[in-house]
Amino acid sequence: MVHALSEIRRVLVNEGVMIDLRPIQDRWPVEIVSAQQIRETGKLHDFPGILADDEAANRAMAQAAEMGWFSHQRREFFSYNYIWDTPSEMEEWIATEWSDFVNLAEEPKRITRSAWASADADARLQVKVKMLITRWKIIKEL
Repeated sequence: MVHALSEIRRVLVNEGVMIDLRPIQDRWPVEIVSAQQIRETGKLHDFPGILADDEAANRAMAQAAEMGWFSHQRREFFSYNYIWDTPSEMEEWIATEWSDFVNLAEEPKRITRSAWASADADARLQVKVKMLITRWKIIKEL
């Protein structure tokens, strides 16, 4: 990843800005959401290799900053909500789109289906994904 950061630094103008925007694995919660309430029914299971990827990305950014390539300006975490109408839609999304980094175990799956079936008519499912956004200023010697 340090090589990619070197290339980013090379092509951006002096004092340019790089935005690091990525999801952070953090056992994202599964929730039933309605006008009346939000009820957490379980958490997604993070695969160990993906946690190592987050750590590697953080180390690469720290190394690039230590080398004087980038100056850290601001860092924030925020939630990005994925929303589905039914448990089967959510389960299908997890199985097809996220199968290489998270899964939903059988017990939380069962609890979620049951809670959704007995929830208000407007109830939907959401997974609250933890996102990181960091602003870095490019530093180039003139």
